[in-house]
Amino acid sequence: MTPPIAKKIPVELELHGDKRLDPYYWLKDRDNPEVLSYVQEENNYFKSQTAHNENFREALFKEMKSRIKEDDSSLPYKLNGYWYVTRFEKDLEYPIYSRKKEVLSAKEELLFECNELAKGHDFFNLKGVSVSPDNRYAAFGIDTNGRRQYTIQIKNLETSEILPDVLINTTGAAMWANDNKTLFYTSKDPITLRSDKIYKHILGTPSEDDQLVFHEKDETFNTFVYKTKSRKYIVIGSNSTLTTEFQILDANHPEEEFSLFSKRIKGVEYSIYHYDKDFFILTNKDDAVNFKLMKVSEETTSIEHWKEFILHRPEVLLEDVDIFKDYYVLSERVNGLSKIRVCRWDGSEDYYLPFRSETYIAYPFVNPDFDTETLRYVYNSMTSPYAILDYNFKTRKAEVKKEQEVLGEDFKKDNYTSKRLWAPAIDGKEIPISLVYHKNTKIDGSAPLLLYGYGAYGSTSDPYFSTTRLSLLDRGFIFAIAHIRGGEYLGRPWYDAGKLLNKKNSFMDFINCSQFLINNNYTNKSHLYAYGGSAGGLLVGAVLNMAPELYNGVIAAVPFVDVITTMLDTSIPLTTGEYDEWGDPNKKVYYNYIKSYSPYDNVITQEYPNILVTSGWYDSQVQYWEPTKWVAKLRAHKRDNNKLFLYTNLDAGHGGASGRFEALKETAIEYAFLLELEGKASK
Repeated sequence: MTPPIAKKIPVELELHGDKRLDPYYWLKDRDNPEVLSYVQEENNYFKSQTAHNENFREALFKEMKSRIKEDDSSLPYKLNGYWYVTRFEKDLEYPIYSRKKEVLSAKEELLFECNELAKGHDFFNLKGVSVSPDNRYAAFGIDTNGRRQYTIQIKNLETSEILPDVLINTTGAAMWANDNKTLFYTSKDPITLRSDKIYKHILGTPSEDDQLVFHEKDETFNTFVYKTKSRKYIVIGSNSTLTTEFQILDANHPEEEFSLFSKRIKGVEYSIYHYDKDFFILTNKDDAVNFKLMKVSEETTSIEHWKEFILHRPEVLLEDVDIFKDYYVLSERVNGLSKIRVCRWDGSEDYYLPFRSETYIAYPFVNPDFDTETLRYVYNSMTSPYAILDYNFKTRKAEVKKEQEVLGEDFKKDNYTSKRLWAPAIDGKEIPISLVYHKNTKIDGSAPLLLYGYGAYGSTSDPYFSTTRLSLLDRGFIFAIAHIRGGEYLGRPWYDAGKLLNKKNSFMDFINCSQFLINNNYTNKSHLYAYGGSAGGLLVGAVLNMAPELYNGVIAAVPFVDVITTMLDTSIPLTTGEYDEWGDPNKKVYYNYIKSYSPYDNVITQEYPNILVTSGWYDSQVQYWEPTKWVAKLRAHKRDNNKLFLYTNLDAGHGGASGRFEALKETAIEYAFLLELEGKASK
């Protein structure tokens, strides 16, 4: 079967006196039957070219599935008199939510059986379960196509009846006021899917009568609503990339109007945490680039009243704070490593929990109670499975309450080695790399290596454990994470150095990491592979144009690759809210810069490595047409015989398949692609 060739219908796009000719612009029209036909042709081509590996993919899937404890359950946590548990049952795709009153030996109350709710749907996701203060009702959101447009419904937990209240086109989350009948929720613009309105719904009334509480009219902002841990306030938040603003309302008086916490100031970001009669504010105010903690009375919350509580420290990124009756716990990051700092309110104690690895992640878990002597936190590393621990403030001892089980006799932690390396960047900076490999893998330049990168939004790609990754490590692969600029691994300045007019630093960092790994005998050009998804797909797409000779293969998952066209289309979700991340191309300086790296616009006639591109037909974050257009253009320009595949999941969105086993099948597709290129597709 020959590769499908998309027809060309040139469209001239002009801005700032610059003309772009886009031959595949027509693929944006989802309603055009020829578009779906072309996407299906690409799927058919992919299936025909990989049919010989179908048995191997199935074997990979079964191998990865066999490591999972199928009848697993979450660690119970107590909230408002009930223990809540999420569990999975053998052979079932989706979770089951339940609770028990007061003691774990009590009779189980079934909340949601998602496997039943998912019947008849190719995609299913339940989120935002919110129980009323009197424990009688639960609001929940459901998405059945992957577009992240959730329908909120309400269940009577005493009778198991689903009430007639239906709230459509929401984010899925709803917050109860303390009267047990008033709900606040966020709706989305039906075209752009921007979260722009907060509504108030009264239980038992038609949604048409819901009161509009707040409309975020600034198209660069999104809005959301939540309840403080103290349960005293309902909070409306508005945020853009660089700026935040909050409004608060006493949860005992939902009939009243929200009051402004502190007016938005461009460039000032803050988060608020209520405790007793004060709010604590995590903020970058006063050029606190890596954030500091401030304090203000709940009676006078505007910015001029904020007082210093923990000063800004340039070498420490302050990420979060958890508040308890006698202690507060800070989540910090120092030189890339996550730290948990425990402080007593009276100042008598201030110390860090001890972590010794350089390739780990640790952070506070679900801690809903104020009055407790226990901090629950998560720890895992690239060689140690996910573990939940309870740390006692009084005894200063931690107890492992649950550790991820890796089934099978083959897995032993000691069989794997992880380390952190530092690669020199072209401008003299040092880029951290976390990597892991089987102890039997020879570090002599011959090993295959998969290098992952993201580098956007200040999102940190932490070195975590993965059971599925073992299928690569046990076959001789090295797995590495390049902590490039654009992420926040080394603090907020590391993020700032990889966005807007500094975006190309992300691409060069990834290339420099690749060269470093080759030069230091971790791999070679014939065995180096790159992986990036979403904004990480932009990363590997740009790198493919800049240095294709470094890689034998690349996987681009739901890649953001048609940057200039997308950022000029304000009808697309995320566009206006991301001007502070990529720049607004309606301004010439950003137009020229984005155009200079946008993967689609910079495809040229040259040899490209083997490429697998994945997409979701209902993707609301990266529209299906971006990877589709990109692959069509690559086919027309590549001058090699290497593989180029586009696989589009026609039933899913940005996150891929929704079931836990269906998601494994998609991972098996990616791994089979890599392993075949290494001649290991029969092992």
